[in-house]
Amino acid sequence: MANITAKDVADLRAKTNAGIMECKKALVDAGGDMEKAIKLLRERGLVAQAKKESRIAADGLVSIRKEGDVAAMIEVNTETDFVAKNDIFRAYVDNLLGIIIEKRPADVAELLTLPYPESDFTVETKLQDLILVIKEKITIRRFVIVEGITSTYTHGMGAIGVIVKFDADKNVAERPEFEEFAKNIALQVCAYPVAYLDRDSVPADVLEEEKTILMTQIKNDPANLKKPPQVIEKMVLGRLGKFFENNCLLEQAYVKDDALKVSQYVEATARELGGSIKVTGFWRYEKGEGIQKREDNFADEVAKLTGQQ
Repeated sequence: MANITAKDVADLRAKTNAGIMECKKALVDAGGDMEKAIKLLRERGLVAQAKKESRIAADGLVSIRKEGDVAAMIEVNTETDFVAKNDIFRAYVDNLLGIIIEKRPADVAELLTLPYPESDFTVETKLQDLILVIKEKITIRRFVIVEGITSTYTHGMGAIGVIVKFDADKNVAERPEFEEFAKNIALQVCAYPVAYLDRDSVPADVLEEEKTILMTQIKNDPANLKKPPQVIEKMVLGRLGKFFENNCLLEQAYVKDDALKVSQYVEATARELGGSIKVTGFWRYEKGEGIQKREDNFADEVAKLTGQQ
């Protein structure tokens, strides 16, 4: 049996960030061979990950990085917010953003195959090691890369992230007043999430479905039975205005002055700064958005454990 020293364990732990006892066991099982021990820890990381697949990672972190005219945003999910605050986890996420900006992967699948900085790992094998250390399911869910004039906003230590893209004259975009304006638009997107930029962005099938619903509502109202078709049509168009207000960024009331629409705030700022400004796109990530969270019933769990169920 190989003589495993405390230094061996410390060296393996420094290379893998695995727990002390896991490192010692891996070295014993590998007969003291450091490389074999690292491989064993990775393999056991895969086993640990497989056991966690049935768990739900609905918490986590949304993080953003800007370098020059490129902005990247990523959502990485964990099971608990405790892990999302872990420095090792947050450093991993920050490194992912650096990789995304440098390598421009097309999707998460490609990102996972890329080399992880200052190591022999890929993004995926480093993730497996992280799971081994943290002992929670961790999932890279999505990311986006945006080039051009952008403003970003992060809310609540990574609960929500926003990137807004603009077209603007160079002399306008470089002014501090523009930076404040752009930040206000990002705040708007964070506070009042919508699906579309403007009326023209609403897909034709979505618009037709909404018109059909509104038409049915109006026709089913006894007060409208005797109204001619052209009047009904005008009523539908009037109510569509409310739909656009609720679903299009530029049609919304501006968060800091509800007497203005967002589009009017954009126009007013452009006039004030003496140039052209357009909002051309936005991206909003909210951690765990759309993921079904598990709700455990403690009483049922106790009953199962005591054989009463």
